[in-house]
Amino acid sequence: MVSCGDMGAPGKAGWEVPGRVERGGRRLRRRRRRRACDSSLGGCSGPSQGCPHPGVGVPWLSAPVRATMGAVNHAELAAFLKSRRDRIRPSEVGLPTGPRRRVPGLRREEVAQLAGLSADYYTELERGRGAQPSAQVLAALARALRLDGDARDHLFHLAERPVPPAAHGPAAHVQPGLLGLLDRLTTTPAQVITDLHETLVQNPLAAALVGRPPAVRGPAASFVYRWFTDLDARSVYPAEDHPHHSRVFVADLQAVSARRGRDRQVERMVSELRRRSPEFAGLWDTHDVALRRTDHKRVVHPALGVIELDCHSLFSEDGCQRLLWFTAPPGTEGAAQLELLSVIGTQDLDGTEASGRLRT
Repeated sequence: MVSCGDMGAPGKAGWEVPGRVERGGRRLRRRRRRRACDSSLGGCSGPSQGCPHPGVGVPWLSAPVRATMGAVNHAELAAFLKSRRDRIRPSEVGLPTGPRRRVPGLRREEVAQLAGLSADYYTELERGRGAQPSAQVLAALARALRLDGDARDHLFHLAERPVPPAAHGPAAHVQPGLLGLLDRLTTTPAQVITDLHETLVQNPLAAALVGRPPAVRGPAASFVYRWFTDLDARSVYPAEDHPHHSRVFVADLQAVSARRGRDRQVERMVSELRRRSPEFAGLWDTHDVALRRTDHKRVVHPALGVIELDCHSLFSEDGCQRLLWFTAPPGTEGAAQLELLSVIGTQDLDGTEASGRLRT
């Protein structure tokens, strides 16, 4: 039986400097031993064979195996992204269809815009180059390319990332029915959120009205969590409306907690909020329960002032996601402000871009 231990370890005579081995039969035997160990998937099995890494083979002889473990399949990832991009028509995602388009599907820069990425970064991905995309980037691309559940999972597999849960968290896959409706809401602010008020995707008017979601993970991805832990999060509503929103948020979270059962994500959020916010703790102990289906809101916009709007919610079948959209009765000041918002977009009257003020 050939023992890998006969070959020594890196840095020892007979392995690092094979040219110093005696000539003749001993060199031939040494080469045979090396080939025998190199072809074994298991390698050495224990210290008795002289292995420095028992049970995992000899790592410096496993280059072919190591090269295929955990590596992003850049070529397949690039081909998959391009094939999905070619299948989407601009009208399906709310983009204008110009007469001078060279491709039937989306342009690269349009996918980047929909996903919130730079055009250069997305172009590198489609060319099979660049670093491994993060889970957040993959989730954004899945939404931009309108992938269904199977295609979304395939995208994560190609990028060697764990597939996230289907319905929870900011990287969750947006349910196709809600995403299809969002695509058609081009004249009113709208966005899809989770039941914990984590923003998944929003249209340009929603970004202009309430800002873009912060790039955070964990409980802080939830606007409800930020409402009770970050005073800046409340600046979008007039101070006199804060008690109302606090009561509504807590009653909604009570309903979500009951529906999810002993869910670790909800339990962690509630525990943190009870510890950090006496206001939340007091409201939680009232045990008021009410899902937030509709609400009348006064939104403080940095350029347009206070905008009075009605907020409507459409729930997914499992209750894990919601489509929110904002309207104002025709002829009201709020309706006129929404019209002006569509002109201003994400640029306020001073020419600065709205960011970091996401509210729901």
